[in-house]
Amino acid sequence: MTLQVLSQSTADAGRIQGLDRTFTNAIQQFNVPGMAIAIVKDNTVIHAKGYGVRNADYKTPVTDSTLFAIASNSKAFTAAALAMLVDRGMVKWDDKVRKYLPYFTLYSPYVSEEFTIRDLLCHRSGLDTFSGDLIWYGTTYSREEVIKRARFLEPSFGFREQYGYSNIMYLAAGEIVARVTGMTWDAFIRENFFNRLGMKTANTSVSDYSSNAGQIQSGLTNNIASPHNEVEGKNIPIDYVNWDNIGPAGSINASAAELTQWIKLQLGKGTLNSQVYWKEQRTWEMWENNMPKAVSKWQREHMPTRHFNGYGLGWELMEYRGCKVVSHGGGYDGMISKTVLVPEKNLGFVILTNNINSLPSCLTYEILDSFLMELDKKGKPKGAKEDWMAMFAQFKKDDEAAAEQAREEEAAARVKKTNMSLALASYCGIYTSEMYGDVLITIDEEPLTPYGGLKITFEPTALFKGQLTHWHYDTFELSWSTQMMLPKGKATFVLGADGKPEELKVVVDNPDFDFTELKLLRKK
Repeated sequence: MTLQVLSQSTADAGRIQGLDRTFTNAIQQFNVPGMAIAIVKDNTVIHAKGYGVRNADYKTPVTDSTLFAIASNSKAFTAAALAMLVDRGMVKWDDKVRKYLPYFTLYSPYVSEEFTIRDLLCHRSGLDTFSGDLIWYGTTYSREEVIKRARFLEPSFGFREQYGYSNIMYLAAGEIVARVTGMTWDAFIRENFFNRLGMKTANTSVSDYSSNAGQIQSGLTNNIASPHNEVEGKNIPIDYVNWDNIGPAGSINASAAELTQWIKLQLGKGTLNSQVYWKEQRTWEMWENNMPKAVSKWQREHMPTRHFNGYGLGWELMEYRGCKVVSHGGGYDGMISKTVLVPEKNLGFVILTNNINSLPSCLTYEILDSFLMELDKKGKPKGAKEDWMAMFAQFKKDDEAAAEQAREEEAAARVKKTNMSLALASYCGIYTSEMYGDVLITIDEEPLTPYGGLKITFEPTALFKGQLTHWHYDTFELSWSTQMMLPKGKATFVLGADGKPEELKVVVDNPDFDFTELKLLRKK
């Protein structure tokens, strides 16, 4: 689905010309292999283009029809699916979740009974952001089993008290769609959105791609972007990770060209080409600030017109330059994306990239400033404007410097010439978490050091395998043996009163997964 970009107004043409130069330079400056961007204005696609390559090894070019994982941008599809069911009288936003999913159980009987569909969709469960993501990520657990295991998660604050982003709550929302309609969430999304909107290549699972992994990775026979990790400045293509068991929260794959139809539908408040998908009132309900979020000090300083932040139903909300901005980001293994709507300007755009980077956020403000600020004769915004490119590039440098400093501090804190309390074999065994399952510790037959080592295997998650080498005392360094986005970590064995290991504490410094939630106790 390669789009023909229609003629633009003189002002819009100037904007796009300047932005196109910015986009071209941006992938070089931020070391992003490839990117696709599409912009819709007044129900017309005024820009749709690919930049860079799908795969850093094969150099196949990105086009506007290249498929990317859009991750959490999928949440708006789940909210819209429920909006359609609200219109049909099949559910209400404030229906109790257990009316449809009797097995839905959280940390408190009261919370479990009172939890509503609205609560699922606006991140006010009382759980911390990303809590429980280790239950589903790369595991063998079904969607229902993931939800059932959430009962072991501990809250970080009161129910409906603070914002805490939760993928598992969106999974439950998708399972309500399935329970009410008798269709899987995937089938409902495909029938009611992909098929009707002409999104012919969009899908809800990487298993829909070719079974030939090499073809997927190279993109030679499929217009599919490869995810990448940046390692010492080089982009390394990595395999797709199957997200089927968290589908309603983040498993959709689509192209920028196809997503222009979704943007038009959103800006049309549920109506496109005279077809009503959901009533306009449902749109306003999804764009209502259901869960306020604080405006940070940095935001106040750099965006003085950003007067509020919040979350609606499937959408993040803010004010920027006098306009309400409705948006969402998506983070997948080796891919970052962003969808942005400015309803009162009838403006929307999508940014898709294929490594872990801050470029979609950076370009969001570049695009917003271009369209929301008055232009001079050269097509550049008039008045005070942040240099977002320079600012975010500096953030990248600062993050890299901070990571290097953390590594140096960690190395300095290492107590050298210490011995393990026990022989290696004594640490071996099964350490289990009620929430997650078993982690197996065995002797490593091919250790990384001549002093020997251990192997660690997270049984539910095929990706999570690695080697443990002695760090100090009863702490070991964890090096992953599979290629993925996680950095090295630490594993500490806690000894009981009998001098034997009774607990394993795993710490891996990353923004997505909290390994300290596992609470791994050794099986007797």
